Formats: sequence, C-alpha cells, structure tokens
Amino acid sequence: MDTECVLLLPGVCDVLADSGRPLPDDTSLEKLLDWFTGLTESGGSLLESCPCLNIFISTVIDDKDSDSSVLSFTLKLTGLIAATGDGFIMLQENSVLDKAFGLQHWQETGLWEDPCLRIGWIQGLKNMLQHPKALSFFVQSDFIAPLLKLKTDTSLFVASAANQMLAHIMLFFQPATSAGSISMDKKDDKVTGSTKAFNADLKQLAADYTAVVKVISEYLRESLVPKDNTKLHQSLQTLKLLVLLLAEAGPELREELLQCVSVSLEEVVTAGCSQLTSPLMNVLLAAYSSGTDDHVPDQRVDRLLSSMLNINKPSDLIQAAAAFLHSGHQDASHTAQALRILLLPLQIITGHNLLGSSTSATDHQISMAEHLKRKTSCISVMCTCLSTAANITLLPSGLLPCPPALIIPAVLSLLRICSGISSTPISGCSETCRNVIGSGKVQKCALEALTSLSCNRGAQEDASEVFAVLIQYLKNPDSDPTVLHKSYQALVKWISVCADLFFSITTDQIRQDLSNVVKKRVCDMRWEVRDSTVEFLGHMADIHVLKSAAEVCSASEALLGECCTTSLLREALQDTESYVRASAISALAKTLTHHWQQGAAPSQEESEIMSRLLEILSQDTEGFARRAVVRYFIAWFSSSPSSSPPMPSLRSVLSQGSADLDWEVKVHTLELAEQIMDKAFSGQRGYRKGSNLTQPHPYGVLSEQTYTLHAHTEGVELDSSEALKDLVELGVVSALLSGLVDCDRPVGLKACRLLITLRETVMATTTQVFCDLPGRGWGQELRKVLSVKMKDLAGGGGRCVNGAENGGTEDECVVKEGEDVTVDVCEVLRSLDLNDRLDVLTQSSDHIHNSPLSLLQDILTARPAHTHTDTQPGQEVIVDCY
Repeated sequence: MDTECVLLLPGVCDVLADSGRPLPDDTSLEKLLDWFTGLTESGGSLLESCPCLNIFISTVIDDKDSDSSVLSFTLKLTGLIAATGDGFIMLQENSVLDKAFGLQHWQETGLWEDPCLRIGWIQGLKNMLQHPKALSFFVQSDFIAPLLKLKTDTSLFVASAANQMLAHIMLFFQPATSAGSISMDKKDDKVTGSTKAFNADLKQLAADYTAVVKVISEYLRESLVPKDNTKLHQSLQTLKLLVLLLAEAGPELREELLQCVSVSLEEVVTAGCSQLTSPLMNVLLAAYSSGTDDHVPDQRVDRLLSSMLNINKPSDLIQAAAAFLHSGHQDASHTAQALRILLLPLQIITGHNLLGSSTSATDHQISMAEHLKRKTSCISVMCTCLSTAANITLLPSGLLPCPPALIIPAVLSLLRICSGISSTPISGCSETCRNVIGSGKVQKCALEALTSLSCNRGAQEDASEVFAVLIQYLKNPDSDPTVLHKSYQALVKWISVCADLFFSITTDQIRQDLSNVVKKRVCDMRWEVRDSTVEFLGHMADIHVLKSAAEVCSASEALLGECCTTSLLREALQDTESYVRASAISALAKTLTHHWQQGAAPSQEESEIMSRLLEILSQDTEGFARRAVVRYFIAWFSSSPSSSPPMPSLRSVLSQGSADLDWEVKVHTLELAEQIMDKAFSGQRGYRKGSNLTQPHPYGVLSEQTYTLHAHTEGVELDSSEALKDLVELGVVSALLSGLVDCDRPVGLKACRLLITLRETVMATTTQVFCDLPGRGWGQELRKVLSVKMKDLAGGGGRCVNGAENGGTEDECVVKEGEDVTVDVCEVLRSLDLNDRLDVLTQSSDHIHNSPLSLLQDILTARPAHTHTDTQPGQEVIVDCY
C-alpha cells in the first residue's frame, strides 16, 4: 500500500467513525470498499497494512448513533477482512465477528429496521464466506434461519442480496468434484495448519456444508408451493433462487436439488398460477440446460416441460412456449409443440392453415379463440407470437409444422386486417379481427416478423404481395411514424433480398406507387416520418439491383431516378429538424458514391451541395448535422480515385471542423486528415498508416464509414517534403496541431498518434517546410507547450513574425504575444515530445483523480466543509465521483 495512503487512513477512519457527521456523498464508501477489495485480492493483509481498521470497526459497531451507511460499509469491510485466514482469526480472537454479525445487538438498538444495515449484514457475510472456518462460524452462529427469512424481505434489494448469498453458500462450498466448488489446499497453512488440522477442516467442511444444504433444500421444498396469494412473493423468490442454483450446480448438487423439489414443482405447475409462469419456466429451462454430460434431459424436467406446454390457460401457454423457443433449445418434441402453440393464434385470426392436420393444435383451439376475443389479451398474444418469427427462421425445417414460406402470407393477411384493408375469410372471427385493427403494437411486431422471414427459402415468391402491402402501409395517412419506419426497414430488407429479380417481380405500377409515396412522405408534417424517408433513400442507394442482364443500378435510381433522388435530398438539407438534415447528408453521400468513384469532375449541382454543406458546418447549431458533413467529405475523399485533384473545399472543412465545439466533429475531422495523409504518403517507402496506431476512442462511437485507401498510380516514391507542403496547404498540419492541444482527450489522442506518424515519415527530410501558428487559440496553446523553443523555431529559416522576410540576426526575430508566427514543421514535430504526450493521453486523468490517495483526501476535505456552520450553500466540497 502507498505510504501516503497509510498515513492518511487513520484520519479517514476517524472521520467515518464520527457518528454526528455523515458524509455528503455515500458513494465514497463504495469506492473505498472497492480499493480494499483490490488490495485483498492482490494478496495483501488489510489488518497488517492498516491496523487502524480494527479499532475503526470496533468503534463503529459499539456506537449506537453511527450513520447507517457507515455501519453497512463497516459490516462489508469486516467480512472482507475475514475472507482471509489470518484476518478471520484476528477478528475472531478480538470478538469482533460476534459483535459485527450478532443479530441481537442490531435488533436491540433498532437499527435492524434499516434495509441499508440488512444489506451490509448479508454482503459482509458473503464477503467472509471464502473458506471453511468462515462456513463453520456461519453454521455455529445459526445465521441460516434469519438469512432465509430475509429472502422474502419487503425490500427487493435485501431479498435479492439474500438470494445471492444463499446461492453463494450452496455453490462455492460444493465438493471438489463439482463445478465451481472450493478446493482445500494443504499449502494454505494460514487456514488449515498441519495435515491433521487439514483433514479435520475437511471433515468439518463436509459436515457444515451438508447441514446447510439440508436446511436450504428443505426450505425450498416447503416454500415453493404458494398456500394463498399472500405467499406468492415467497414462491417467486424461491423460484429465483432455484434458477441461480440449477444454472451453476454440479451434478451431485443438481440431483439433490431436483430430488428434493421436483414434487413441489409439479404442484406449482398444476396450480396454474399465472404470476409464476415465467419464473417457473426459468427454473425448468435452467434445469434443462444443466443436464447430464450426454445431453439427455432429466426425465422429471422433461415431464414438467411437457406439462407446462399443455396447461389450459392460453396466456400462460403462450408465455411458456415463447420462453422455451427463446431459450434456444431444439428438442424435437418440445420445440415442435412450442411452435404449434405460437402459430395457433396466427392461424385463428388469419384463417391460413399453418398447422396442417395436427390434432394437438385443436386441443387448445377453442380456449385460444375465446382468449383472443378480449382485446388486451389478443394484442398481447399476437405480439408474443410474432416476436418468435426470427427464431423460427433459424430452426431446422423438420421441426416446423409448415414451411416458413407459408407463414409469410399469414403475416401479410394480419397486416391487411390491422390496417383495415381486408377482413378475415374465416366466419366467426370478426370479433377477434376487430381487436387488432389499428393496433400499432401488432403492426410493428408483424412488420418485424415480415423482415425476419425475408431470408427464408421460397420467400421471393411472395415478394410482389409484400411490396404491395408495405406500399399500402406507407400510403395510409393513419400510419404511426414508428409503423412507417418499420415499413421502410422491411422494404429495404426485401428489396435487398430480391435485388437480382427486382424488375421481374415488381410491376411498373408498384414502382410508380412507391416512387409517389416516397415523394409524399419526404414532405410529411412529422419530422420522424421525413427522417425515416430520407434514411430509406440512403439505404436504397446502397442496394444494387439488376436492371437487365448487363445493367446494374441502385434501387433508388430504379425507383426515382438519380436526379430525383438527389433533388429530394437537397431539399431535405433545408429541413428544420437537425436529425433530418443529418440523415439527408448521409443519404447524399451514399447516392453520389458511384459518381465519385468514376472520377468525374463535380457537377454544378454537386458544387452547390458542397457549398450548402460548408454552410451547415459553419452555422448549424446541432452537432448531428455537422458530424454528418465531415463524414460526407470523408466518404467523398475515400471514394474518389487517387488521381483526382484535391477539392478546394477540403481546407475549409479541416479548418472549420477542427475548430468545432463538438468533440465528435473534431475526431471525424482528424479522420479526414488521416485519409489525406494516407493518400499523400502512399508512395512513400516506410510510411505507416495512421490508423495502425489508432485505438478505440476513450468515449463515444466510431464513425461507421469504412475507408478504402488508395495506392498511388505512379510507380515512384514521392518526395516527402513535397507531400508535406501539400498537407500544409490543405490545412492538415494545422488540424493535427490544433487537435493536439484540444481539451477533449479523444481529439488529443488521435491527433498525437497522427503527428507521431507524420514525424516518423518526414524525419529524414532536409528541406524546410513552414506553416503558420496563429497568435490566438490553439496556436497560443501550442506555444505554451513549446515554451522557450519558439524563438529558435521561428528564426531558423529566415522567416519571422507574420511571415515577413527577415534579413537580420536571429536576435532580431522576436515572437510577440498575439501575433502569428511561421514555424518549421519538422522542427515543431521534433520539439513536441509527442511520445511523452501520448503516454499521458493514453493514461488519461484517471491515475490522478481516481486514485486511492485522491479518494482519501476527498473524504478528509469534505467533512469540515460539510459541517462548518458558516459554509455558504453551494460551497461544500463534494467527494469526487468516478
């Protein structure tokens, strides 16, 4: 432990033990406990390093007025210290363990009523239970009974902690042959001592563990079946505990548990309590997953699953079937049974025969049909059934009651019913149909199901019908924005799947209808609809459809024509909503990519688009659109052939982007600078691309753009000094230098890595290349970094302040505050100590502000300010949160 921390810790303990002065920030206690936990796990002894902790624990426990959060922390700390053999013995010899965990003491003081203390008591015991002596202490103190009572505590946090504690005891102390069990090692003489003591400990461990398992198993058996509604909470918590146990139990413990509770589980299944259906299925699936090594399911579990998939309540039946299917098991009988149950409501409401002549389907037909006549139940069941469509597409065809392609027409019929386009062909189901008409929930689930089903074999046969229904949804004036968004997503998926057959499976009318509805929706009153439409156009530009045997075009061009698409997106650049503007910019980049790849000169329209984009970059108040602008230019640059001349607007993008207030805009600007560097030095031997040094950003998301870097067409190496001059002219060097001193760490980190790459590439250059450092802003910050070296950097090349020629001596070249200065780029790169700066940026500020020393200092500083009588509101020293 750090010496400074050791010196500060006694004072911190005094502060925490002062019952009349609670800390202003309880999270500091959790941070402190995390630090102690790390020290313990690294093999250190807390009591040896910090003897003041023993006094602190005794002081807090004996003080009836101690703050509950400090008491809870103290109990957790006591358990942590007792987790090691030496710590346990020292605390037991001082009678600290009996005091800390003695229930009578806490009950007499009235502190037991505070859930914070109860959680501390549970977690303190859990921290301690890491070796046999701790288990013996637990058993001899008879803590099992109160722990079982806490399992149904009124506080959900306490109940959950108790469940976790019980599971820990059962699983951690399993015999050594069981998975995840503790193993006694004779080398650990701190706990076991001699061989004789070791054997005695093993014997005692077995006896203690057997006693604990017997009590807990008996409790599980008795508490599983709810006697009345008041006991439902107890049954629920017991089922949750069983899930924890069965998921990780070794073969011996698993068998013992199932033997004990299988009869009770059967009673719960028979009782048919809807509130317990989901947790009961979780238990059965946990037991099913942890079967024997030869993957033969336990017959008791198998029988219980069959019972669950045959219960009479339709809502519970659907819930059980969905749980089994989502679990990923592909047991032939149960999977087929679950699928028939889940497809039954779709068959009833649409009239499509999805189950064939299966007699088992008719067993639930009447009750399910009645259940669907209630609107709330109908919507819930249909959403559950439709959400399994993605799972259905992954199953072997032999498990399905019908080919997946037959499900598509049924989903289409349901979508028509929901929108009121048509009614069901089955007589007697009109009441059920009325329940789903206009239901946005069912529509969204059905559209998601339709999207999933597009990948099935034979799906293309229904493509025309799919397009017709989706276009109808887009036309419907009553369609919810989210429903329209799902419709667009389904369209994109189906068009991409049918790209090779697009023109043969779509009529001129379908294409015309889709074109018209898109033109209409892009002007919708609701910005969400406009945004979805613009996104759709971008996705369509990414899809290439087969127009003829020898002609390929984008889907957007096939539907609207390239000019029309570009025109619609240009109009969207003026949208009042920033999300729409950003989506329009991204869609334009995708639409124009093919044109860029051909290397054609920018058209008048493209020039106007770029002018608008530069206007957005400099004036837009929202970061979304500005980020999209920089990504647009990245896409343009990476798509253009290497022989294409640099676009004049690149310098403006780099200049404005590097000065943006949004850190993501600045990072994207550096990505553009990186692409320009890669292209400039691609003919330079030994050049390492900057991306090879780049690590994920410390926070935030990376650009989705995938860059394709181009090699130079010329077969000769470029002069690095000429390439460096080009980078200076374009503003790349200025962007990198400004990023280096940026206040946002991801920006500084990326700029530093790129500058190191640049330095290593041009370090052999003998020709001087100059760039300007502005007298304000980032230039001023960079001068502070360079400090006294500025005079040499400015005077070395015969160029000085404001770029004026200076024929005088070096002493006459004075760098004045606030004035621009021209400097030698290579000298700056050598003088910046970039490697040291990279180490600091990579390490971040966490090593300073989140250190244990900082935490201890915060606690010591916070207490006086928090309690001082003349402290003004807002002037309290708050403990640093990380």
